[in-house]
Order: sequence, then C-alpha cells, then structure tokens
Amino acid sequence: MNKKAFYASLRTRGSGVFGTSLTQGQVDGIETILAAAAGLPISHVAYLLATAYHETAHTMRPVRETLAKTDDEAIARLESAWKAGKLSWVSKPYWRRDSDGKTWLGRGYVQLTHKANYKKASDLTGVNLLSNPNRAMQPTVAAKILVDGCESGIFTGKKLKDYLPDDCVGARRVVNGKDRAVMIAGYAHAFAVALKAGDYKQVEADIPKAHDSGLGAIIAEIIKALVAFFGGKK
Repeated sequence: MNKKAFYASLRTRGSGVFGTSLTQGQVDGIETILAAAAGLPISHVAYLLATAYHETAHTMRPVRETLAKTDDEAIARLESAWKAGKLSWVSKPYWRRDSDGKTWLGRGYVQLTHKANYKKASDLTGVNLLSNPNRAMQPTVAAKILVDGCESGIFTGKKLKDYLPDDCVGARRVVNGKDRAVMIAGYAHAFAVALKAGDYKQVEADIPKAHDSGLGAIIAEIIKALVAFFGGKK
C-alpha cells in the first residue's frame, strides 16, 4: 500500500479525522491495526480503524476505561460515576476487583469488559488474558482482539460481514448497539477514502476449482461412467 498517499489523505483538512496532523503514537496505532487486519475487505479495515479512533478518544493507542492511567484510577472513576447514578445500564459493577484481585474493566482499542468476554477473547486470540487482563493493553494484543473480535462476533454476536459493506451505520451493533453509530460511520468513510487513496489491496477469496466442488465432482463421475460405458461397447 502507498502509505504516503494514505496518510496524506488522513491529514487533509476536512477529512473527518485527526485534523491536519498525526502524532507518532497515532501512526504507530494505525500501523498495528493495519497489520492485524491485513487482507480484509476495505470496508472492514476502515470500520476497524474508525472503531479504534472512537474508542481510544482519537489516540489510536490501547486505553483503559475512562482513559485512566492505572486500574485503580479507572475503578475509582467508575465507582464514583455509578454511585452518582450516571451508569444506569450497569446492573453489577464489573470493575470491582474479584477474589483474585483482578478487575475486568474496559481495556484496549475496543473496550473489552467483563470476565466472560475476556475469556472469549482469550480463546479467540490464544492470548491468556485471564491470568493478566492488562495484556489487553499491549498494542498487538489489543489489535488482535479488535480485529478478530469484530470479525467473529464475540462482543455482541454480530459480525462485520453482517453489515458491511452496505450498512456502515448498522455495523456499530458489532461493538455497542447504536451508540454514536452515525458519527463512527463518518470516521469509517474517512478511513475508506484514505485506504483507497493508498491503493489498499484486499486478499481475494479463493475460488474453488470445478473439480473441488460437489457439482464438479458429480459431473466428473458422470463423464467417467459414460466413457466407461460407451468405451466398453464394440
């Protein structure tokens, strides 16, 4: 991919993302996600980048919930907000430390919360997040969770392929219902424009050969039988 053209598009005034400049941290985050998503359809890559852009408050770096620097700081902020009635959708404070002292608050490029979801992400990525949930803060791990999670549907049961390329607004349901769906779709458009400017190439799906398909095999057997039948006649 032509990275110069890609980043030039992102820095264009009015692109819809980043303004007119990117920090090295933002570039590093984009590169990490691009590597994890290599070969996926352009609409998927654009939406993954848009999701990270939104979920990380535009930093493109893995973050803790509330953008806290430490787990304890995040726990304190969440606890305060919950007691103030600002988290009405939360029935059980998932951020409170369990009997092992671990907290299952949001982390990563996409906010992975609840122990059950950390277990799903561990099984999917092969990274043991249960022994150390803060591994979700490592860029390569966070990118794998974002990409593999959205492609397989571990967050809500919905997958990117259920919506893309036609329904970029609806694709928000893959991560978080309808929250900021239109805005994130706008970000995805900006990233898609940049990917096209950079001549991004997706991996074409393998097309089965005729003899590999069920129909091809049947036809081959019919022809073989006919040849044997007529060839045997004198």
